[in-house]
Amino acid sequence: MGRGSKMNIEFIEALAQIEKEKGISKDILLDALEASLISAYKKNYGSSQNVSVSIDRDTGEVKVFSKKVVTDEVKDTLLEIDINEAYTFNPTAKIGDVISIEVTPKKFGRIAAQTAKQVVMQRIREAERDLIFEEYSGRETDIVTGIVQRFDKKNVIIDLGKTEAILPTGEQISSEEYVQGNRIKVYILEVKKTTKGPQITVSRSHPGLVKRLFELEVPEIYEGIVEIKGIAREAGSRTKIAVYSKNENIDPVGACVGPKGSRVQSIVDELNGEKIDIIKWDKDVAEFISNALSPAKVLNVIVEENTKTARVTVSESQLSLAIGKEGQNARLAARLTGWKIDIKSKDGNFNASDDLRGDESET
Repeated sequence: MGRGSKMNIEFIEALAQIEKEKGISKDILLDALEASLISAYKKNYGSSQNVSVSIDRDTGEVKVFSKKVVTDEVKDTLLEIDINEAYTFNPTAKIGDVISIEVTPKKFGRIAAQTAKQVVMQRIREAERDLIFEEYSGRETDIVTGIVQRFDKKNVIIDLGKTEAILPTGEQISSEEYVQGNRIKVYILEVKKTTKGPQITVSRSHPGLVKRLFELEVPEIYEGIVEIKGIAREAGSRTKIAVYSKNENIDPVGACVGPKGSRVQSIVDELNGEKIDIIKWDKDVAEFISNALSPAKVLNVIVEENTKTARVTVSESQLSLAIGKEGQNARLAARLTGWKIDIKSKDGNFNASDDLRGDESET
C-alpha cells in the first residue's frame, strides 16, 4: 500500500549517533519530528485535513495518513468517508470508526528532510541548554574560572566554556579593570532558566568569593579541620576573615597564611592586591573582638551584653591603626564580630558602630 517518502537510513543512523553523544533519545526526536511534519504537511497541502505522520524507526520511511471518520452521510470529504468506500480500506469498518488513508505526496521526502534538520538542531540546542542549566543550577555559591569575553553596557560577559555568565556592574570591584581575554575567578550568585537558555549571574565582590578561594588554597579548610567562622569584606580594599581550628595542634591562622605566606598571597593576587586580615576566632567575645582589630594591639575589652557593645582601650600609638583609614579597620571588625565597637585611648575615643552590618559575616 502507498508510496512512502524516504528520509534515508543515514538520517536514522545520525539520530542514533546524536542519542549516543548528546543523550537525547532517538524516539523523542522522531516523535518531535512527526509532530513538526504534520504542521509542514498542513502548511503545504491543505490545513483542513486531520492527518498523522509516521516515520519508520529502522528505514526512515515517512508516511502521511489522512484520518477520516466512517459515516453513512458524508458532509465533509476531508474529514469523513462513506461506509462503502471505507470497506475498501478495512473490510470490518463500521460507522464511527476512524480510518487512516495514506496520502503521502511524492515530494514530501524533501520537506521531511528540511524539517528534520530544523527539528533536530532545535532539540539539540534545547537539550544542551537543559544540561548546562542542570550543571550550573547545582553550583550556586561555587567558584568558577572564566575568560573576560566582551562588554554589554556596563556588564562584563564571562565565557565559562559551555556557556556565558553575566558579571553585573553591582557585582564588580570598582578598582578592578576587566580586560578582554583575561582569565578570572568568579562566584556564582544565581542560575535562572530563561527562553534563551540558562542565565548565570556571577560576582567578584561577594564575601563568598574570598571564602571559596580559601577553601581552594587551604587543604585544612577543605578537609574540615579549619573552619571559616565569618567574613567581612569591603571588596577591592580589605577583607577580615575569622578562622577556627577543631584540632588544637593546628594553628588556623598559620594554615591560612601558608608557608612563607604563599597561600594567602595567591588569594591576594587573585583579588588584585585586596588586603586580607586572617583573624583567630574565639568563643570568648572579648578575645575575638581584640583579635578582630588586628593588626592593632588592644589593651583591654569590656563587653556590654545588653547593648551588644564592646568598649575597647588601646594605647595612643595604636589608636589610628585600630580605627584604620577612614574607620575601615574598626568597621570591618564590627561587621565580623556582630558587635558595636567603641575604641578609646587615654585622650580620645571612636565609635565603630556606624556601619555595623553583622549579616555580612558569612559562614
